Amino acid sequence: MDKHTPAAHVERSAKEQMLRGSAWMTAGSILSRILGAIYIVPWRIWMGAAFLTANALFTKGYQIYSVFLIISTAGIPSAISKQVAHYNALNEYKTGFKLFWNGALLMSAMGLISCGALWALAPWLAVHDPALTQVFRSLAWPLLIIPLMSLLRGFFQGYNEMAPSAISQFIEQVARIIYMLLMTYVIMRLGNHNYVDAVSQSTFAAFVGAVFGLSLLVIYLFRQKERFAGLAAQSADQIQISVGQILIDIFKQAIPFIVLDSAINLYYIVDQYTFNPLMQQRYLVGKPRLDEIYALFAGNANKLIMIVVSLAVAMAVTALPLLAAAATRGDRREVATQITNTLQLFYIVMVPAAIGMAGIATPLYVLFYGYDALGIHMLELSSLLAILLGLFTVLATLLQGLFHNKLAIGEMLIGFGVKFALQWPLIFFFNVYGPTLASMAGMLVTSGLMLHSLRVRYHYKDKQTWRRLIGITAFSLVMFAVVRIIVQTLSLIMNPASAITAIVMIVIALPLGVGVYAYAVLKTRLADLIIGQRIAGLRRRLHIR
Repeated sequence: MDKHTPAAHVERSAKEQMLRGSAWMTAGSILSRILGAIYIVPWRIWMGAAFLTANALFTKGYQIYSVFLIISTAGIPSAISKQVAHYNALNEYKTGFKLFWNGALLMSAMGLISCGALWALAPWLAVHDPALTQVFRSLAWPLLIIPLMSLLRGFFQGYNEMAPSAISQFIEQVARIIYMLLMTYVIMRLGNHNYVDAVSQSTFAAFVGAVFGLSLLVIYLFRQKERFAGLAAQSADQIQISVGQILIDIFKQAIPFIVLDSAINLYYIVDQYTFNPLMQQRYLVGKPRLDEIYALFAGNANKLIMIVVSLAVAMAVTALPLLAAAATRGDRREVATQITNTLQLFYIVMVPAAIGMAGIATPLYVLFYGYDALGIHMLELSSLLAILLGLFTVLATLLQGLFHNKLAIGEMLIGFGVKFALQWPLIFFFNVYGPTLASMAGMLVTSGLMLHSLRVRYHYKDKQTWRRLIGITAFSLVMFAVVRIIVQTLSLIMNPASAITAIVMIVIALPLGVGVYAYAVLKTRLADLIIGQRIAGLRRRLHIR
């Protein structure tokens, strides 16, 4: 195809939008996740000997809260993003605005209902554990306003405006962490030293963060009031749709997002309620120690790998409105191109990030949590799980963006069934690593089914994608070997359990590992093929021929 044809322009424009949107969402997600991991360092110090127990309590609270959060937002950000992009592609801006304002009323009601439900159900969900009940109730408050904040983010994303979402996400996280650390210090160092109170205030910090995040989005909305009024004035007005039909459309689109967005949390909830009893059937170990072990993979490792998974979430959010618009136009060629671009961009970023994390697992874990051999091994295994979690996130979003909601849900449930069926036998044979291995098996099955469905329906360039994935994986393994050799060598001459040593290892190994991988994908032109010709300028500046 000639590079000057309209089709070539559309393809290039869509790729550029995706890269630009991914950059914003990746920056927001990564910075938020990094902040969400960094706070652990002072939090761990101030919690003292109660850290692992407190972290298990924090993790159990957030796992259930996350499901309530997904239900209370009812998949609205993604559904609104998808529907707004759909109506905008039809030049029906007024319908998109009507959908937004009615959705705002709905989300306010959902916030009240979900807040009340979590408060009332807290004792039952906590299995009548007073400490966990207190944590659940502190997490009920953010549910009041997060649904409305999520709606605003989805609205902006429907216009391919990722900056408001990314910046508000970052501000929300900053405010949350400042409040969390301040209250933890006051309670544990100046107050009654009750770790349950400290954890409750740490979780209530989500409400404080949400207030700041919502405020910023409202400011963005009012600043663009004239622009939105102009778009409404030029709307085609060919679609007449009632408020009731709008709400029905929202729910039709939202319910699949609820199920699929809950998937990762449901995997961890299975672990939360089955890990202790299944382990006690096979091994002689008490509940306090099992809670600590649970915190190692569901709390500590999960918090770090979600930094990497957030890369996939950012790409998925960016791809959704572009795919919905292409599907609305009936442009199957563009859809296939978008699928290919999304998958290859995911692989070139996600695979080296996850494998690299496994390579520096020891210093990374020591820096955030202190030395724990079991925790380090769990992080190494969880780093591989991160690739599958990220792939599932992207594939589920692709199917939803193409209006294959039932298919996506069915394939997710098959994988979830595999996870549930393998939970006990894998715990029996692999001890504490069993839950993570079961999650990997479930996600692998679901991802395989979803890839097959996309290939059959849209004939994206799967062979080309597999070839490039093989190259990406090979370069990532070379990078892994380099960083692992550096870490192992430094461990021979420095104390690997020291936080200072961990920083030295990361500062040396991480840039070298990134440099090795970057050189490989630039030298072979693999980066050019996936990211585009703009990367050629970087190669020239680096004098890589």
